[in-house]
Amino acid sequence: MTAATTTAARAFRGTDTEGRSEAELKELVRHAGAELELAPAEVIIEWAVATFGPRFCITSSMGDAVLAHLASQVAPGVDVVFLDTGYHFAETIGTRDAVAATLPVNLISITPKQSVAEQDAAYGKDLYARDPDLCCALRKVQPLNDALQKYDAWATGLRRAETHNRVIAPVIGWDDKKGKVKVSPLARWTDEQVDRYIADNGVLVNPLQYDGYPSIGCWPCTRRVAPGEDPRSGRWAGQNKTECGIHQ
Repeated sequence: MTAATTTAARAFRGTDTEGRSEAELKELVRHAGAELELAPAEVIIEWAVATFGPRFCITSSMGDAVLAHLASQVAPGVDVVFLDTGYHFAETIGTRDAVAATLPVNLISITPKQSVAEQDAAYGKDLYARDPDLCCALRKVQPLNDALQKYDAWATGLRRAETHNRVIAPVIGWDDKKGKVKVSPLARWTDEQVDRYIADNGVLVNPLQYDGYPSIGCWPCTRRVAPGEDPRSGRWAGQNKTECGIHQ
């Protein structure tokens, strides 16, 4: 990437407000995916903000603020979308608030159409225990799909080291269900790289990470993980479920 691209990334808010067609977006993925596969995470984000302008955002579940911190260094003011399901741990909400207060980002909290009480009334209490797929669809998948309508591309914190389902996560890919370019700047990062970035930059981390919760979701469906266990094994424990549906 050139110095001109860096300049464009830092001034991204004034460009490309109309968006691109699906064919144009897929063509971008085809070319950029190969070009950026081995690029540093900062360069991948730089390309995204320079290419999509205000039609690019990042998403964060607030397990840590690594992606938000990275993006804020490349493009101060970048949109950071947080999905408030109504079932988050207090520590997760606290991390979100701390990110909004300390990083130069535009933190956007989105919520499902129904409150937890309204969902209980419509579907019965504790839907998460009886039909976790439907609960995730109502409180995660659909709200995010709605929120992403104004964007052409979104960045996630997916890493190939996390689970066997994510080992082929492309750095620049096409999300066919959402009709969006999906950017995963941290896809090639190891756990050690994440830890080093956090230590070197004083990045905010959800306190639950230090209390046996290496993968943090909604409190009813997340449990502590013993040392040596699969970090994702605490999600939907006892259920035949490993993903909420956002990345499927």
